[in-house]
Amino acid sequence: MPAAIYERPRRTRRRGVPPLLIFAVVFFCLAVLARLFLPVFLPSQPPDPVNPLPDAVPDWVEQALLPVNDYSRPGTWLDAVNGVVVHYTGNPGTTAMQNRNYFAGLAETQETSASSNFIIGLDGEALLCVPVNEVAYASSQRNSDTLSIEVCHPDETGAFNAASYETLVRLVQWAVDTYGLERDQIIRHYDVTGKECPLYYVRNPDAWEEFLDRLAFPS
Repeated sequence: MPAAIYERPRRTRRRGVPPLLIFAVVFFCLAVLARLFLPVFLPSQPPDPVNPLPDAVPDWVEQALLPVNDYSRPGTWLDAVNGVVVHYTGNPGTTAMQNRNYFAGLAETQETSASSNFIIGLDGEALLCVPVNEVAYASSQRNSDTLSIEVCHPDETGAFNAASYETLVRLVQWAVDTYGLERDQIIRHYDVTGKECPLYYVRNPDAWEEFLDRLAFPS
């Protein structure tokens, strides 16, 4: 009888993990880690500003934006626009651009922190110094949820001249219409901190009420 023929058993070949699957797993893990830890290192800004950007202001407002800096334009987004705060410059006879340049110069002098979203000049011009979706250093604890307007005045009384006054009415009416503000949301610096600002309209409250009477509020 012929000798039995023995065949060596064949080894089963093990298949490795597909490279594409390894790549997918690594990518997924990295994505999870990034979502967990990147917010710790990145600035805590909302994903989108909720307020109009600078080009949403009226076309008769001149954009004279301050450079971003720690002393007059921090570049921080507003939480919301819950009101407008009216100020006077406290520098009789100075122009809107002179006050704007003073705010810009604080980046170099570092003597204080101050600015305003808008400045209205003696000829009725209006400057945008800080975008309407950013914080200006004007109204203390209300910086984060109000727009600020500085108004130039010709003398020590702090009364606004006719040109400045009419532009203030026009600009505040724009804010009322844009943000749906009520009468009690249009306030003086005085109403926030007790400072006599705007001076004439603190010492003459009837004049302030007359100003508010010029505005049309939502019914």
